[in-house]
Amino acid sequence: MKRILFFIVSASLLLSCKKKEAPVVFKKYDETALLKKQQEHERSRMQFKLFQPKALDMNTVFKPFENDLAYFSEADYDALKPLIIEQNIPTLQKHVNDGKLTYEKLTLFYLYRIRKYESDSTTSLNAIIALNPNVLKQARKRDKNRKDHSNTDISIYGMPILLKDNINTAGMPTTAGALALRENVTTDDAFIVKRLKENGALILGKVNLSEWAYFFCSGCPLGYSAIGGQSLNPYGRGKFETGGSSASSGTAVAANYAVAAIGTETAGSITSPSSQNSVVGLKPTIGLLSRTGIVPISSTLDTPGPMTKSIIDNMILLEAMVGYDANDKKSYKVDGEPNTDFTETIVGKRFGVFPSLLQDSVYKANVEIIKKAGGDIVELAPVQIGLPGFLTLLNIDMKHDLPEYLKNHTDKNVTITSVEDVINFNEKDSLLRAPYGQQLFEGIVADTTTLEQLQTIKKTLMDNARTYFKPLDSENLDAILSINNYHAGYSAVAEYPNLTVPMGYKKSGEPISLTFIVMPKKEGELYVLGAAFENLTKHRKLPGNYE
Repeated sequence: MKRILFFIVSASLLLSCKKKEAPVVFKKYDETALLKKQQEHERSRMQFKLFQPKALDMNTVFKPFENDLAYFSEADYDALKPLIIEQNIPTLQKHVNDGKLTYEKLTLFYLYRIRKYESDSTTSLNAIIALNPNVLKQARKRDKNRKDHSNTDISIYGMPILLKDNINTAGMPTTAGALALRENVTTDDAFIVKRLKENGALILGKVNLSEWAYFFCSGCPLGYSAIGGQSLNPYGRGKFETGGSSASSGTAVAANYAVAAIGTETAGSITSPSSQNSVVGLKPTIGLLSRTGIVPISSTLDTPGPMTKSIIDNMILLEAMVGYDANDKKSYKVDGEPNTDFTETIVGKRFGVFPSLLQDSVYKANVEIIKKAGGDIVELAPVQIGLPGFLTLLNIDMKHDLPEYLKNHTDKNVTITSVEDVINFNEKDSLLRAPYGQQLFEGIVADTTTLEQLQTIKKTLMDNARTYFKPLDSENLDAILSINNYHAGYSAVAEYPNLTVPMGYKKSGEPISLTFIVMPKKEGELYVLGAAFENLTKHRKLPGNYE
């Protein structure tokens, strides 16, 4: 008994002797000079009207962690960096199994790192909208129960994950970046969030995005929202675009703010920010992952998807979210296990390439790498065919899908019921609520296309897109190779999955990625090809100021 008391007293003394760190305060800064300089940017949509969020106080966001972070020092952070930064999930789980790391320490590390960079006006990415106030308590529980969970080596169990803030998460706001949804603290999780929690993931928080998933204003900056302010790219703050609409899902993963993040895509909203931030992004076959509880654009095209630093993490995260959802009309049951033998090579694999893209020196160099490694390269002559009615599809879907979400998946304090309501709400204070306008929402209201006409448009779009990608079948290709989200519109309406993998950096330092396009329900094959390319090239590197 005396020995037990001795250890208790000793532990208490150690804690009491640990120096309490000075509090970190998030302060607003004068951005006048920065904005003036930003007006010189060659891209008009990079000529920002503001950087900092006007409707978000990060001091409030971090308040629940004040005491825990007070006893987590820079020395603690530095000691954990080699164990965590740029490490994949299997490696992190090994560190936990070896006793070098706990899920609580992992979570504390990310909270400290987010605060470290986001509280500094020279490094802030405006990436975070909200943090889960209970995440440390949940991490301690994961540590306590770890031995009850088998096969954690390749599991999402205990891994802190960030969610795009259009994905419902119980007890946290889901805003889609819009002030109209500021009070949308939902009581239920989106289907994929339930699956993540069932598999032991830790929901670290919610990240910034292009407001209403970039189907709101026309020609406005990627990654801007009235709630979160202007997302910035860690490879070049204000110099390079973040991609959209899952902007901070990409920037946060690139900067190692969490193990991984979830984005959503209608046409390019995962592949674009993944490419711009040198991370791996999967836009899966529509219906593989549920959309229930996610703020919609189009029930025809929407899908969530994983955004990670590596292929293996992407697969682990995807597997944790898969599940049949009877409430999602596109959801389907998965037959069998995907091929995840990442030891396979690209020898003998057939890849279609676009001659026009070979003018890009980075794309051309990576095609040559694949060719020298034994891949067969087939130059394509794509049919010149358009996508008539694409905007109409988005207009009419959102006109009907958003009210359904607002009726069935929002907090009772949310009073808006339609696109028109959002427009009227924003007009009451447009400088704060819609500084770049809301032209696309106005276009939705003005579009008089009937549901019957919409069905014809959908069929034409799918037929055209599948004709465009016909070489996948006629040339017996394993994949078509694209750049970033260049062919996102075609793959969206064709309902073909995409996997984008870092393929290097332009001379300016801007990331650029190779995108693999395959036929539906071929995610396993995508991962095999992506992993072979990743192992062959290992292009990804940390952004310079976030090492």
